[in-house]
Amino acid sequence: MAEIPSPGTAAALKSTGGAGRIWQAFGYSRRGFAAAWRFEAAFRQEVGLGLVLIVAAVVWAPDRWQGLLLVASVLQVWLVELVNSAIETLADAVSPELHPLLGRAKDMGSAAVMVSLCLAAAAWLVVFWP
Repeated sequence: MAEIPSPGTAAALKSTGGAGRIWQAFGYSRRGFAAAWRFEAAFRQEVGLGLVLIVAAVVWAPDRWQGLLLVASVLQVWLVELVNSAIETLADAVSPELHPLLGRAKDMGSAAVMVSLCLAAAAWLVVFWP
């Protein structure tokens, strides 16, 4: 039988399930998007450019599957940027001082963003290169 966590512990904050959990998860996601928009300039830039690219994909993609590929490539950049921002935020919360392991974690998150940008660029080149 599972032990009931004591109040004030991280385990006490975990949900138990049900329809209410879905609504709570939506709220957490909304707060996450808002925090990324407010505190992460890179996220704002990627969203701004990405919205333009999504419109372009809908208008100019040769077919719906290529359009889906183009839109998905933009969304995956946003996804990886959100994860990278979460890593950076967590690293800064753990220690405001420079630490080689925290720096490595931030650098790896940045590398993941670079890979996602390269993948998106490759998708756009494949679709529109003559």
